Amino acid sequence: AAGGGSILHFDGARYRVGPDSAGAIPGPACYRQGGPLTVTDANVLPGKIQPEFFPRVFGSTGDAPLDAEAAREKFNLLASDIRAATGESRPHEEIAEGFVRIAVDNMANAIKKISIERGHDVTAYTLCCFGGAAGQHACLVADALAIPRVFIHPYAGVLSAYGMGLADISAIREQAVEARLEAGAMPQLQTVLAKLADDARNEVAGQGVPQESIAVKCHAHLRYEGTDTAIVVSFGSLKEMLGEFEVGYRSRFSFLMPGRTLVVEAVSAEATGSGAPVRESFADPPPRAGPALPERKVPLFSGSKSHEAPVYRRDTLRPGDGIKGPSIIAEANA
Repeated sequence: AAGGGSILHFDGARYRVGPDSAGAIPGPACYRQGGPLTVTDANVLPGKIQPEFFPRVFGSTGDAPLDAEAAREKFNLLASDIRAATGESRPHEEIAEGFVRIAVDNMANAIKKISIERGHDVTAYTLCCFGGAAGQHACLVADALAIPRVFIHPYAGVLSAYGMGLADISAIREQAVEARLEAGAMPQLQTVLAKLADDARNEVAGQGVPQESIAVKCHAHLRYEGTDTAIVVSFGSLKEMLGEFEVGYRSRFSFLMPGRTLVVEAVSAEATGSGAPVRESFADPPPRAGPALPERKVPLFSGSKSHEAPVYRRDTLRPGDGIKGPSIIAEANA
């Protein structure tokens, strides 16, 4: 519920973002297809998205720029609804910023579920962006999570597709076991895993990957008897699996239960074949005389304030450049 197409709602009392989406067709209001207000429109109105620096792929002929005026007109109607319901009269930009904050909270909460709630300290990590709209929210999401750095790949806007093209081909087979982790159970586990490994390997081979290029990893899903949370560990000796389980369990829950019996809830095998070879070269931009210069300055509403913000093109920047914000960095695909 935080994509660029997530629809903005006012239910008479509160703002809401998504979970319904305008998709690509009709898309956001600014896409010139009569779409509803979305997160993208909420970034267009304050000036975070500048139509001049956005691809001209809209309209009936597919060569028109974003329609910022269409977004403004629909925010006019929304502001009227808010004023009628609450008696509050707010600038359109402030309303748009409120919706963006909700979308940012949705994104930050999603990250918390896979990090903080699993015992990871996100302040030691870097926020990596992918997707065309990632850069519009990256700094706000990082601030919400106290993440100190943001990394935006040069292919951020097409990174999912790029990654899909280079990704390994894999298949996973899993089977429930529900057996105590003890020496007597090892032959049974090995037999089950051998069959799962063969099934997974054959599926990957069926997609054109040579058998010699396929690697298989086996795992055991362990939990304390009487609990319902399993920790996935590499299948190995009893000592190795116990050690890996205790490290993972302590990281997630901050305590252990010495003496409690371990149960193998399930076992799984993952077969992986190499994807397309990666042939990339590092960018070596020519030196530039003097500091980075902006293309122009534009009105920008951010942090409940109006600014005159410089717009830089990413391809004119060089390693080590420092830019004092608020400012906008525009690039070809994000």
